[in-house]
Amino acid sequence: MTKDKIDILLIEDEPDLGEVFSRYLRYKGFTVRWESTVQGGWAGFQAYTVKLLIIDVQLPDGNGFDLAERMIQFNPGQPIFFLTALHERTSRLKGLSLGAVDYIAKPFDMEEILLKIRNLLTVANVTESGILSETELKIGELSLNMEQYSLSDGRGGCQKLTVREAELLGHLIKNKNLLVNKKELLLQFWGNTDFFNGKSLEVFISRLRKALQRDDSLHIESIYGVGYILHENKTVQDA
Repeated sequence: MTKDKIDILLIEDEPDLGEVFSRYLRYKGFTVRWESTVQGGWAGFQAYTVKLLIIDVQLPDGNGFDLAERMIQFNPGQPIFFLTALHERTSRLKGLSLGAVDYIAKPFDMEEILLKIRNLLTVANVTESGILSETELKIGELSLNMEQYSLSDGRGGCQKLTVREAELLGHLIKNKNLLVNKKELLLQFWGNTDFFNGKSLEVFISRLRKALQRDDSLHIESIYGVGYILHENKTVQDA
C-alpha cells in the first residue's frame, strides 16, 4: 500500500512552539504533521512518506539523535533539520555526523527557517517532477544520481548520500577543476556564513572526500581561507 506524502514531520515537545510553528508552516502552504514524542514521531514516519523531518533533540521519551539515526537506517538519505536548545559544539557535530541538512538553535527566526525549508523542498520537488535536466552527473569513474542521492562506481558499488551531500557534490562536479568559493557555498546552501555553518561545511567536505576515495583520480583540495577545488585526474595533498 502506497503511503500518503507530506512535506514536513515536526517532532517538538514544547506545546506552544509546536502549535505555533506547525500552524505557521501550514499557513505558508506546507502539509505538516506535528508530534511531540519519539513514539509519536516514529509512528508518523511509518505512516507517511516525508520530504523533511524537523526533530527536537530533547524529547520527553527519548533522544532526537537516536530517533533520527533509526529513521536514517530505515530511509537512507532522509533530509533532516535538528531543532534544539543545545548550543554545544559537540551536539552540533553529532547532528551533522548523522547527515542532518541543518542544525537550528532555539530561539530561531521562523522566516529564516522558512527560507531554508523552501530551498530544500524546491530541489526535492523539481527532482521528483523530472524537471531537473541533470539528474545524473559523472566524474571520473563515479556517477552521482541527483534523484536517488546515490554515488555509484560502475562496478556494482553504490553509496547513499544525504540531500546536502548530493547538492554539494553536484555543485563541485559542475565546477570541477575550478575554485569554488567557500563563502558562496555557505550562502547558497546554508543561507549565511557564520562560524558553525562554516564548521558544518567542513564536515560535509570531509565526508565527500571519503565518498570519492573509490576513484584515485578524484580529490577535493582545500584552499585555506578561500574555498575548494574538486580535481579530476590530479593528486593533491590536503591543505
